[in-house]
Amino acid sequence: MSSIPETFLTLNSGTSTPVQMSNGSFKAKGIVVFSGGSAANNLVDVFKTVREEKKCPLSYVIPISDNGGSSSELIRVFGGPGIGDVRSRLVRLIPDDPDNDGSEKAAIKAFFNHRLPKERNSARQEWLQIVEAEHALWDNISTAKRELIRSILNSVAFEIVKRRRPSSSFDFTGASIGNFFLTGSARLFTGSFESAIYLLSSICSVPSHTSVLPAINTNFTHHISVGLANGDVITGQNSISHPSISTALEFAEAPSESDEVEEHDRIEDANWPGSLPTLRKQYITFSKADEEELPARIERLWYINPYGQEIRLAANPMVLNALNDAQAIIYSIGSLYTSIVPSLVLKGIGQAIDSPTIRYKMLILNSTIDRETGPSTQPYTAIDFVAAIAKAGEESKGNSGPVDKSRYRSYVTHLIHLQGPGTPALNREELKSLGIEAIRVYGRRNEGENFVRYDERGLIQALEVTMGKGRDPRVPSRRNTLEVPVR
Repeated sequence: MSSIPETFLTLNSGTSTPVQMSNGSFKAKGIVVFSGGSAANNLVDVFKTVREEKKCPLSYVIPISDNGGSSSELIRVFGGPGIGDVRSRLVRLIPDDPDNDGSEKAAIKAFFNHRLPKERNSARQEWLQIVEAEHALWDNISTAKRELIRSILNSVAFEIVKRRRPSSSFDFTGASIGNFFLTGSARLFTGSFESAIYLLSSICSVPSHTSVLPAINTNFTHHISVGLANGDVITGQNSISHPSISTALEFAEAPSESDEVEEHDRIEDANWPGSLPTLRKQYITFSKADEEELPARIERLWYINPYGQEIRLAANPMVLNALNDAQAIIYSIGSLYTSIVPSLVLKGIGQAIDSPTIRYKMLILNSTIDRETGPSTQPYTAIDFVAAIAKAGEESKGNSGPVDKSRYRSYVTHLIHLQGPGTPALNREELKSLGIEAIRVYGRRNEGENFVRYDERGLIQALEVTMGKGRDPRVPSRRNTLEVPVR
């Protein structure tokens, strides 16, 4: 493991004033984390520790526009939102029981994280074993919970058989059992995405002080598009984030768009006739290893209807409530344009974030440049990440066009970053001139990796000190300088 030189923090200590309740007591204002799925799952313990220190509510805001992986097949057959990242966070929040690997909590975590085999027939056979309660995954799950979970999965199994057509059959390849459960709860059992999340949260024993909030509370499918600097438009989250494994014909043999529409219209599934072919395809398999660069920078993201027309959508009211009661916002690591920005462009979000009552608006900068923040000839810098967040917030308000740099601090007040190979370039003086404080923290590099990761202890310290660890929130803050190595 390579080492990074010791670094120091110079921070503005203090906390936001808590909300006074009707009985005279004070309720600590919360923390809202904007994130996607897998990347931010690595920081859940960090956010948990900060929440415990602040003794306040913690809310995760997660977009529902993912149309890749096993979610794509559920969307194709059942419709509804992309629920994979919501399921992933709920299961990640199951409290650990390190002294008992055979506990029910461990069994439930393994159950909802389980994926079926990648071979189609094997996947279907294992699915039948699970719904018939003959699979070893049910071991250590109590009868009451088993039968509740199984009743939902049996409803999904019945609906899959009912919706089978000569032109369309369900592909179980690599499917997530947790995604089946959440889809069954939302689409078939309760008819409410919010209720489905509550049910899974209860089964998973997610603490009441921690919430997982979909950016949009909907039972419909919503997709995104991005515009590139060269004028190109890419439609669908999977196409934005991941190049699909090539199955394309030679150019001379490639069908026209109208041919594709007609071909898909012959398939009976949950997609509307005439909707964009790229939104109707199966993306069960896509490439994560080979990240083909985009030809130009992403400049803007928007939501579309099934026919590709731009639409403006309202944010989940529960997200707006969480922001109105927040002392801090954290933009987590992850894919900028498919994990963070889809939540920020929703109506109501920009105005809520812009509120001066939210004192800390902290961006945890990615440690690498990815497909969404390239290309390598013109990679995003730290200020470009901030600009993208500010632009999304302004578009949430209906303000299109360039955003004046003086507005950046309304959306980001602190930028936490690493220094090492491949990290985005950062101009500390430029950020300072905009009123944004850059905080460099300790990182680590695992053997065999060519990039730097955040060290949990260093990141916890940076977040806690930024928010004023140990101070009475009713006492006005003062400027403090902390010079301690972040280890």
